[in-house]
Amino acid sequence: MLAYMNEEALRRTLSSGEAWFYSRSRNKLWHKGETSGNRIKVRSILKDCDSDTILILGEPTGPVCHTGNKTCFFQKLTKQDIETHPEEA
Repeated sequence: MLAYMNEEALRRTLSSGEAWFYSRSRNKLWHKGETSGNRIKVRSILKDCDSDTILILGEPTGPVCHTGNKTCFFQKLTKQDIETHPEEA
């Protein structure tokens, strides 16, 4: 999945060992799985070469995606997607 973290979400993730994120649309922190029960146990956190992005490697307790899929990345991008919605590609 792809999600946003602020400093407090990162602090809570590091201290709890479970993924916390920040919802920009709701303007609040959320603990992954707080409603679904599908949490992510953090195994390691990697940062990119200029330290402005992190990647959490974790072990989910169930589906990660709100659709019920194992991952949020399950839809293959097709040529038709680009032709239909070029501004979104």
